[in-house]
Amino acid sequence: MNKAKWIILKIISFILVAVIIFSGYKIAMWFVDNQHNAELANELVNTAQVAELTDEELNIVEESVETAEEKTAQSSDYWNYMKMNMLDVDLAELKNKNPDTVAWIKVNGTNINYPVVQSQDNDYYLTHSYDRSANDAGWVFMDYRNSSDGNFDRNTILYAHARLDKTMFGSLRDIMDSGWYNNSNNYVVKMVVGNKTTLWQVFSIYVVPSTADYLRTKFSSDEDYTNFLSMLKNRSEKDFHCEVDSKSKILTLSTCKSGDRRVVLHAKLIKSGTK
Repeated sequence: MNKAKWIILKIISFILVAVIIFSGYKIAMWFVDNQHNAELANELVNTAQVAELTDEELNIVEESVETAEEKTAQSSDYWNYMKMNMLDVDLAELKNKNPDTVAWIKVNGTNINYPVVQSQDNDYYLTHSYDRSANDAGWVFMDYRNSSDGNFDRNTILYAHARLDKTMFGSLRDIMDSGWYNNSNNYVVKMVVGNKTTLWQVFSIYVVPSTADYLRTKFSSDEDYTNFLSMLKNRSEKDFHCEVDSKSKILTLSTCKSGDRRVVLHAKLIKSGTK
């Protein structure tokens, strides 16, 4: 073997070893990041004293979300959801751990049961955990453009990574399985924001190529907003028989699926109570 070939083989061998070492490091860090977030999530459930209680136990004052006429027209599922227990969470205690804490969210039929944070951009919590440590698993966060005081915008948006171990929004991908969307008990999202505890009814689920057209928070008119809502409903893989109009406030959950595709869930605010 001449010297030139020997040098080339050495270079190739060095590159292969470097790739193997780097890949091993990335895999190890993937497990470390997941383990850290899993342990932290369990700790935060206890810290926040997360519970599901009846309206009477929570002693809430229910706020009108829809008119009497709209409520009369609702399906039987709607009334079943209205009777569901609501979340009770000590957000004040969580804010002592991280002042960026703005909410707690739980999605029926998934593993999603986390505090929600909000930064000054939509980048920080893609690479940082709840305790602000560097972590590629990130955390669940609210769009920086949204109001987080409980006076919801027309479209409140939450993001998180779709981790393969189904932490963060990893289990959001399950909403595209028939086992999830054929069970009407799953069509409910529960969220606490500020001193308000809320229920949201799912009205659209879909997978879409990467786009920002469903991530709008501002609208020029009622017509602009209703056209937006029609787009979201028309995309849905299932008809949830849940009507939305210009007075509706919606919640959007978004995460990656594969490649440049996104899994998206939209739900309408149907009940809000002040504790």
